[in-house]
Amino acid sequence: MSTLPLSVIAVVTVLVVALAWLSQTGKRPKEYPPGPPTLPIIGNIHQMPTRDAHLQFQKWAEEYGPVYSLILGTKTLIVLSSDEAVKELLDRRSGMYSSRQEMYIGQELCSGGLRLLMMQYGPVWRMIRKSVHNLLNVGMSKTYVPYQMLENKQMLYDLLHTPDDFLKHIRRYSNALTTTIVFGWRTSVYEDPKLMQLFDGFNQFAEINQTGTAALIDSFPPLRWLPDYLLPTRAHAKQLHKREKELYLDHWLNAKKAHQDGTLKPCFCVGLVDEQKKEGFSDDQACYITGTLLEAGSDTTSSTLYGFMLAMLLYPDVQKKAQAEIDRVVGGDRIPTMEDEEDLQYIRGCMKETLRWMPTTILGGVPHAVTQDDTYKGFLIPKGAGVLNNVWAINMDPKRAPEPRRFDPDRYKNDHLGLYDSAVNPDASKRDQFTFGAGRRICQGMHVAERSLFLGMSRILWAFNIEPATDNAGQPILPDQDRFTQGFVCMPEEFPAKITPRSKERANMIEQQWQEAQKECLNPQTKQWLR
Repeated sequence: MSTLPLSVIAVVTVLVVALAWLSQTGKRPKEYPPGPPTLPIIGNIHQMPTRDAHLQFQKWAEEYGPVYSLILGTKTLIVLSSDEAVKELLDRRSGMYSSRQEMYIGQELCSGGLRLLMMQYGPVWRMIRKSVHNLLNVGMSKTYVPYQMLENKQMLYDLLHTPDDFLKHIRRYSNALTTTIVFGWRTSVYEDPKLMQLFDGFNQFAEINQTGTAALIDSFPPLRWLPDYLLPTRAHAKQLHKREKELYLDHWLNAKKAHQDGTLKPCFCVGLVDEQKKEGFSDDQACYITGTLLEAGSDTTSSTLYGFMLAMLLYPDVQKKAQAEIDRVVGGDRIPTMEDEEDLQYIRGCMKETLRWMPTTILGGVPHAVTQDDTYKGFLIPKGAGVLNNVWAINMDPKRAPEPRRFDPDRYKNDHLGLYDSAVNPDASKRDQFTFGAGRRICQGMHVAERSLFLGMSRILWAFNIEPATDNAGQPILPDQDRFTQGFVCMPEEFPAKITPRSKERANMIEQQWQEAQKECLNPQTKQWLR
C-alpha cells in the first residue's frame, strides 16, 4: 500500500491548521463581553464607522451594556462605557491595563517605534513616564505660570485687533505656551511654518491611523509582506515619519545645544538633557518625548478653548452669568489672575463643563491593552486585548449629567477639586469628566492644561462679548454643537463668531498690558524671552 510523501502531508497539515484558524478568526468567544454580531475572519471591522465613531460606540453601549467587545480580525477591543468600569480596570488594575496593542502603522511606521503615546508598557516607557512626571508635576507646573500669563496677554491683544481669526489666535496661544514650556522659545505668530507643519502633520497622522487599511494591516500581519505600491498608506506613513522626525529632532538638538551654551531658558528640555545623561536614551527618543508633549499641549488645549467659544456663543445666559461673577470678584480695573481661581467657581465650572461637553479625546485617544487574562463582571478580558475608555458615552451619561448636551457649569458648583484630584477620586461617580484619560496613561500635563484653560476662559470673558455672526440677510449664524472634526483629537467644526470688547476701558487695558509685557519680557527684534 502506497503512502503519501511527507511533503504532501506537511502541506495538507498546514492547510488544515490554517483553515481551522481562519474558521475561528472573527468569532466572539462566548466568555467575552457581548457585542454586535460578527462576520467570519473580519469580525466587526466592516461595522467600524468612518465618521462620528463616538455616536456608534455610544449606541453599542446602550445596546450591549457598559462593557462590550468588538472583534477586529485577529484583535479584540474591549469598550468601557461606565465610570465604574474605567475606575476598576484602568485605575485600580492599572498594573495590567497600561500597555498598548502592537500598532504597525501608527507606532512602527509613523513613529519609528518612538512615540510615547503608542509605546507598549515596559522599562523604556516607565523610564520616560517618570522623567515626564518629574518635569510636569504640580510643583513644576507652577514655574510655567509667567509663560502662560504672557501668551494670554498676546491672545487678548490679537483677539482685540483681528477677532475674526479667533481660532488662529487660540492655536497660537496654546502652541506658544507649549513650545516655551518644552523648548524655551515661543511661537510669536500663527503663520510660523513650524507651527503649520505641526498641526498639518498631526492631522495626517490621525487620518492615516483611522483608515480601513491601517486597521486591516494591524489585524492581519501577513498583509505587511505586500509591496508599498499595493499599500499606499504604508508609503505615506514612512514619508510622514521622515518629515516629523526632522522637525522634532531640529527642535530637540537646538534646545540641547542652547543648554550646553548656557542660553536655554527654563523649560522641560533643561531637565530632559540631565535625564538623558543619567538614563542614556538616544536623541531620536528624546526628540519624540518632546515632540509628543508638543502635540498634546498644542492640540488639546486649543481644541478645548475653541469648544468653550462655541458654548459661550450658543448659551448666552451662561456667558452673562460667568461675566457677572468675574465683574463681582475681579472688577474692571484689572484682569483675572490665578489668585482669583478659588473665588471664580462658576468659571471653574465652565472649564470642567467644556471638557465634559466637548471632549477633545472623544474616544479616549489610543486604547490601553491588558497584559494578562483578567475577568470583570463574569466576562473574560483576554491578554493582549485593547481596552478603550469610551469618553463620549461616559461624559454624556444622563445619570452623571442630566440633559447631557446642555452646557451647564452649575453641575460643578460644589466641586472644588482640581482636574487631577478629581481624576484620582476613589468614588468614580464623583469624577468631573474623563477627557484626560485614566490609570498610568493619564495625561501628565493636566496641571499645566488646567491653568492655561482657566486663564484663557476667565480673561476672554473679562475682556469680550461672544455673539453669533450674521449672514447676508442679517440673521444669526448658529453652529451645530454636535458637528465635530474627525481624528484622535477633535474640536467643533469651524464656525464664525462676533467678538467685541466689553468696554473701551478694557480694550485700552489689553493694549497697555501687552505693550508693557513686550517691553519687560521680550526681545524687540526676535519677540523671544529676554530671560
